[in-house]
Amino acid sequence: MVHDIRGLLLCGGAASRFGSDKLLAGDPPIVAQAAGNLLAGAGNALAVIPPGRPALRGAVERLGCEVLESDRTALGMAASLVAGVQATLRADGWIVALGDMPRVRVGTIAAIADALRDGATIALPVDASGRRGHPVGFASALREELLALTGDVGARSVLARHGDAIRAIVTDDPGIFVDIDTPEDLERLGVRPRGASPG
Repeated sequence: MVHDIRGLLLCGGAASRFGSDKLLAGDPPIVAQAAGNLLAGAGNALAVIPPGRPALRGAVERLGCEVLESDRTALGMAASLVAGVQATLRADGWIVALGDMPRVRVGTIAAIADALRDGATIALPVDASGRRGHPVGFASALREELLALTGDVGARSVLARHGDAIRAIVTDDPGIFVDIDTPEDLERLGVRPRGASPG
């Protein structure tokens, strides 16, 4: 039986287009929103963060996330994912979420976890047209392939090799496509800057 599905929150991006630490932007911070949703949907979360980022660590630890500080985050998304999988090797599966995607619904994440528990090898959300979003769930059968990943494109190569094994979860959740790369992205979501009054 599949029981131990681990939520991995990847928080290693350089935020070069944002101009500051985008994960701490907003009130509450983007990363706190993403972490809270993953915790509620998966029942747990391990945040993979760069070393020496106490504010980032505090933002997710306060919510109940476990934290893994890894210098491999500087090598790209795949390296962050590998670090998270290595830290949870005995898991039956993983839900890989991104710290800059704060609007994924809890129900979407829970549906991915349920699909993995039901035997899916890969589970991910899609809209009505079939467009794929995040987060993505992987069963432990793909552990070795995940551990072999390199570069900054995450697990795209694993998805390409196992297209026939993907269980698509159709959802009307727009959050599966919403990531924050610039301050303008934040403004479009109507997220208040930190310290701003509610109005």
